[in-house]
Amino acid sequence: MKKHIVSSYDWELKRLNSTVTDMGYLAMEQIEASIDAMRKRDSKKAKQIVLDDQKIDNLEYEVANLSLRLLALRQPMALDLRNIVASLKISSDIERIADYASNIAERSPLLSSSKPIQLLTPSIIELGNLVSKMFKNIVEAYATQDSLKAMQIWKSDVRVDKMYNKIMKNIISSMIKNQKSLNSHTHLLFMAKTLERLGDHSTNIAEDIYFLVNGKQYKKARPKG
Repeated sequence: MKKHIVSSYDWELKRLNSTVTDMGYLAMEQIEASIDAMRKRDSKKAKQIVLDDQKIDNLEYEVANLSLRLLALRQPMALDLRNIVASLKISSDIERIADYASNIAERSPLLSSSKPIQLLTPSIIELGNLVSKMFKNIVEAYATQDSLKAMQIWKSDVRVDKMYNKIMKNIISSMIKNQKSLNSHTHLLFMAKTLERLGDHSTNIAEDIYFLVNGKQYKKARPKG
């Protein structure tokens, strides 16, 4: 990043980027914890995930304040302006991702221990691990402003979609055969959809990183499985 004559300007930009990165890593921990809560049906961990979501909200508020200060006092242009705009958008996506993690955590203790649910849960966990890794990589791409890495992650969303579509078919098929556990099947449907949406938000962030680095929108249609 090009240095400015006013050193405090550089410090403020670095603080903005580090705050967004911190948000990302906190959200990543939330995702991983929610997947673990699902695996273990851990209601205590699930409650803690929901409580910890406030930390993400606080950081998003800090990002907004830092951005407004930079826009008002520094009159940024070119790369600096793109950095601020992209960081605002990315922080919003991260906040939504953390909300998704909380949603998964809240549903996890409600899953029954019936055999059909036990058979379906591992595939949801596998999808969760995939989107968790995808999100971890996109946070790292933002931290290093690596647009090539970001677009590789963008392309990988097709794997998430393919896995999600397969899971949905299996859940619906199981619902038809196992009417007594409809509630748990419904929770699994929502959890799978939530993880798929998490992948979509990671692709949003990838596009914002591309804009930040290259100064133009990424115009290719998103790959779908």
